[in-house]
Amino acid sequence: MNENLNINNHQRAEILTQALPYIQKYHDKIVVVKYGGNAMISEELKMQVMEDIVLLWLIGVKPVLVHGGGPEISEMLKKVGKESKFVDGLRVTDKETAEIVQMVLAGKINKQLVNLLGEFGGNAVGISGIDGHLIEAKVKDERLGFVGEITNVNVQPILDLIEKHYIPVVSTVGCDSDGNVYNINADTAASFIAGAMHAERLITMTDIPGILRDVNDPDSLIKRVNTEEARQLFDEGVITGGMIPKVECCIEAIEKGVRRVTILDGRVPHAVLLELLTDEGAGTMVKGMD
Repeated sequence: MNENLNINNHQRAEILTQALPYIQKYHDKIVVVKYGGNAMISEELKMQVMEDIVLLWLIGVKPVLVHGGGPEISEMLKKVGKESKFVDGLRVTDKETAEIVQMVLAGKINKQLVNLLGEFGGNAVGISGIDGHLIEAKVKDERLGFVGEITNVNVQPILDLIEKHYIPVVSTVGCDSDGNVYNINADTAASFIAGAMHAERLITMTDIPGILRDVNDPDSLIKRVNTEEARQLFDEGVITGGMIPKVECCIEAIEKGVRRVTILDGRVPHAVLLELLTDEGAGTMVKGMD
């Protein structure tokens, strides 16, 4: 049963008025959302994320959507008979794979998201890290081929779109001065972009509730942590595996000038709105040393 049926008009009004201080807080502020994982695979969740982005845009927030698309890249590689290989969790990317990455991210996925935002009333423009040399990169590791380590970000194209009241949708491919195309980790790209823009918030969507003190206990969620405490959690072995690079990106974003970074569960309906516009929030918020 739809829970909305159990909410009366008075309760709806209460929910809206409780959001007012947060609407005022984030009005005219840049919020970067890194989007991927299950929230991208599920069509229902995808629609809800796009609704959240458009709602933020309509109330005067300046959202920037940065996306990856690992599962769709793997699917396309499989269709063309190319095996996906990984080293240390990163996709080995030869020249042909780099072309497919560009096609899937900058083409298919990027334009799907732009189209969906438009369906919900948003005015979005898709760009890639190649456009305006937004993401410049070099080879990260010879074993990985064209997997890029970011050397510079030029966020002026994004700022130009925001100034014209568009929602920028950024696909995470990079380039160098020789015309090579690089596969860029979306978490890393989002942290660099948010940092360069001195964004008010960076929200990175993942497939778990946030930083868990016990990975087997969803109730052990750590709701707030500063950068020093986060580093201690590395030392204590609380942050392990795939969460290590995500939290490293959070710390890096804070050090680059982002005020707050949140890791949240993209599987939760309207998680972005819950995080930004409610007292409860969602996921784990990482902040600097006050």
